[in-house]
Amino acid sequence: MKIKKITKLKNEKYKIEFIDGSKLVTYDDVILKNNILYKKDLEEELYHKICLETLDYGLYSKVLKYALVKIRSEKEIRKYMDRLEIEAEQKEKIVQKLKANHFLDENKFTKGFISDKIHLSNMGPNKIQKELLEHGISFEFIQECLSEYDDAIFENKIGRLLQKKITSQRCSTKMFQQKLTHYLLDLGYDLNMIKRVMNQFSFDSTEAIEKDYLKLQKKLSSKYQDLQLQNQIKNKLYQKGYSLEEINQCIQKKEALFI
Repeated sequence: MKIKKITKLKNEKYKIEFIDGSKLVTYDDVILKNNILYKKDLEEELYHKICLETLDYGLYSKVLKYALVKIRSEKEIRKYMDRLEIEAEQKEKIVQKLKANHFLDENKFTKGFISDKIHLSNMGPNKIQKELLEHGISFEFIQECLSEYDDAIFENKIGRLLQKKITSQRCSTKMFQQKLTHYLLDLGYDLNMIKRVMNQFSFDSTEAIEKDYLKLQKKLSSKYQDLQLQNQIKNKLYQKGYSLEEINQCIQKKEALFI
């Protein structure tokens, strides 16, 4: 096939125009690898070779762009190639090329993932581990990487989260602590660590129990009176997680207002 003209395009591409009017757009690497720039014609075998290499390089470029958006795991890359319907043999070639060019590195991905989640999110170690396992990273390597971070880092994160939440207490301390515990467990923190940090905080349910008392009094006063009313209120407050001491103190305080 006789070459009429070779034109350099944008994005590291070249357009080869042939005398017969046909055209082929390929890449820098393919042109240079096959020393085509100064050729006057292409043998059929070389032409087909260039076509195959152009296809391979095009798929590789597309996957590379995906890999460069952010650091990716091998599992993510393979799932992306599944969506592109790339054949198994080509997948392996692309994965090996990405690894050889240091665009795909599971160790780097794991350490970067952990660092980002620790410093840029509220995520705890158990959830970090769970997500990395879903990326196909080995349990042993995850543990090795997480062990580089002291417990104090996660305890400080729990402390900051509790500090934000503690001002929003609207129920008994028992129920509030249960809610906070479930919240922190969902974020991936260890139960013993949660309890240890939570014990360093003071909780005050005074405002909450007084509001609940008034609501219950208003609701139950149409059905009950005097001692029966107080017993009903006590039972309801106890069911909400308030201690008997808190309940009695609240009732005594309310009764003192009417003396």
